[in-house]
Amino acid sequence: MQFQPTDDQKAFRDTAKRFATEKLAPTYQERANGHTFDRALIKEMGALGLIGADLPEEFGGLGESSVTSGLIVEEIAYADFNASYVQLLGSLMGGMVAKHASKDIASEWVPKVVSGDAVIGLGLTEPRGGSDAANLILKAEKSGNGWRLNGEKTSMSFASQADAAVVFARTGDPDGGSRGVSAFFVDLNQEGIKRTHFDDIGTKPVGRGSVFFDDVFVPAENMMAEQDRAFGTIMAGFDYSRALIGLECLGAAQASVDETWAYVQEREAFGAPIVQYQGVSFPLAEAETQLTMMRQLCYYTLDLRDRGLPHTSQAAMCKWYLPKTACEILHQCLILHGHYGYTTDLPHHQRYNDVLGLQIGDGTAQIQKLVIAREKVGRMALQYDKKAKGAAK
Repeated sequence: MQFQPTDDQKAFRDTAKRFATEKLAPTYQERANGHTFDRALIKEMGALGLIGADLPEEFGGLGESSVTSGLIVEEIAYADFNASYVQLLGSLMGGMVAKHASKDIASEWVPKVVSGDAVIGLGLTEPRGGSDAANLILKAEKSGNGWRLNGEKTSMSFASQADAAVVFARTGDPDGGSRGVSAFFVDLNQEGIKRTHFDDIGTKPVGRGSVFFDDVFVPAENMMAEQDRAFGTIMAGFDYSRALIGLECLGAAQASVDETWAYVQEREAFGAPIVQYQGVSFPLAEAETQLTMMRQLCYYTLDLRDRGLPHTSQAAMCKWYLPKTACEILHQCLILHGHYGYTTDLPHHQRYNDVLGLQIGDGTAQIQKLVIAREKVGRMALQYDKKAKGAAK
């Protein structure tokens, strides 16, 4: 098992670290108050090979490993949690388009993702759906040589900023669950589309919001994967993003832990640096232990993916455990700064608010635990006790 990066991976990590330290970290909190992300910064990251490094060379990527992308995500998140969404979406959505869209669409759009000239969003969640992701009512109705979309997608990252999106819609039986769901590649800069952003407590630059489709025409060739069978096929890619989400959260938590170690060595109380008190140093020692274990889990999961081995259970572990634990660590760092930590001068509260959203988005802890249980014992873990259900009535 490889637990140390190769020389090439170190080079990517070092490039990401230099860029993050110089261009992102100094203005992280300033950018965190806005509802858009600086496109110039995205293009700079693209020019350095820091977006979608794992994407196929055929479509402008570098053909690097999932582990390499993870190293980049962690370094970017250490400096600016919100900026790491660019890497996450680049790898997730770029990979989705490269694998499941037509070659013409992939050839046009994936290079733009890699260069930082385009952002592709994911139109999956709907207002009534939440964790029931396959419970879709956005309709795609056949119209000539294509389809017409009508409905709403919500909680979409970069909703008001994305140039295009992979949109899941119902093309089959309204009561068919995941069966009857198809996916379409949609250019978002066309008539019939309206977009909003939410005023979230964190990740404001990511611009989570809703996208409304009013009789939007999509050519037949823009359908991705198989008609009525796209949900299960394409959703498999989320095993990848769940590990990257873990590293986003880890990067933010590690940054606050490092800053807190420095602070407690400088801050004095009762005539000595407060780091000498176990009530101060032990929580940080515990945080370092948790961060080390979680880092191993994330890179182990990505390594399994690179080797073509099953990693669904491990990815679910990354997704539920890291956002939760990272928030706990960030909270402890804020407390250890005393009253100073309660001000907006320090970034701990901003990181906490940013990470908090990932305890909800992209699959709640409850859903991830169901995934783990299913992987362990099969579909039995998802079955209801019919007798108990009948008795409850």
